[in-house]
Amino acid sequence: MDLIFSETQDIKEFLSENRSEFEDKLLAEASTVRDKIDEIKSIGNIQLLDNAYRLTLLVVEEETEKVIEFAGYEGKAWAKSSIPLSFKLEWVQAIRKTLWIFLYEFDRNKENNNWEDIYIDGSRINELIDEFFKGFFISYSNYKDELIEQQTKLVENLSVPIIPISANISILPLIGKIDTYRANIIEEKVLMEIGKIRVQTLIMDMSGIAEMETDAIHYLMKLLDGVAMMGCSTIITGLRPEIVKNIVDLDISFGHRVETQGTLQQVLQNYINPHSKLEVNDVITGFNVSDNG
Repeated sequence: MDLIFSETQDIKEFLSENRSEFEDKLLAEASTVRDKIDEIKSIGNIQLLDNAYRLTLLVVEEETEKVIEFAGYEGKAWAKSSIPLSFKLEWVQAIRKTLWIFLYEFDRNKENNNWEDIYIDGSRINELIDEFFKGFFISYSNYKDELIEQQTKLVENLSVPIIPISANISILPLIGKIDTYRANIIEEKVLMEIGKIRVQTLIMDMSGIAEMETDAIHYLMKLLDGVAMMGCSTIITGLRPEIVKNIVDLDISFGHRVETQGTLQQVLQNYINPHSKLEVNDVITGFNVSDNG
């Protein structure tokens, strides 16, 4: 490498004056990332070369707090994108290797080198790059965990779509598979919503349920008990034959806790004001409730 060097330079000046050579060497060390520079920039708006140079200066200047702060920023930026994490691993290792090459060239050209100082400086540089690695992965992991938690909460809320159709009547259309985890969520959110919006009649449409685990049926019974204790009556519609069979096999009876109807349309005919402009089919279509009862 044809590098610019003078005895009056410090390491920061040496890197600054040889930045182009540093970046060329860095790209040569990170062959996989090199071919993805433009793609990474377009996907995540991440300036790999600029950020690599910034990290290098922070490390050689031993700016520990700024290294950790930058690691947090980088970790979050990569977590937001769809860029494979393996690229970042290769990139940081290439930065470490390239920096060591330039440190060697810098020290090799200096007169009266103190090898003990060189060893201490080298160890400190490794420690700071390790700090960056650690901070990056903590930030990356924390952001991903927060994202997963937010998505889980969103799915939970969407899986319990209580729909008010009047001041005191609401519909709970259940679709898909009901396992114990989802049944527990339904129980919690339904009871909270009944108290919040003061539901007096809850119409639970089960025509869209594809499968219901045995333990989930027990959760359903607990929910019905809780709804009744809150002074709310329950009407169940659309019970499929296979679910009815499972309930019968478990020797479970709704008793007087609930009223059952064959279809959602039958219930709505009784609860929608006959003089209202809102038709039963409009309600069903508008809320996209599947009724196969």
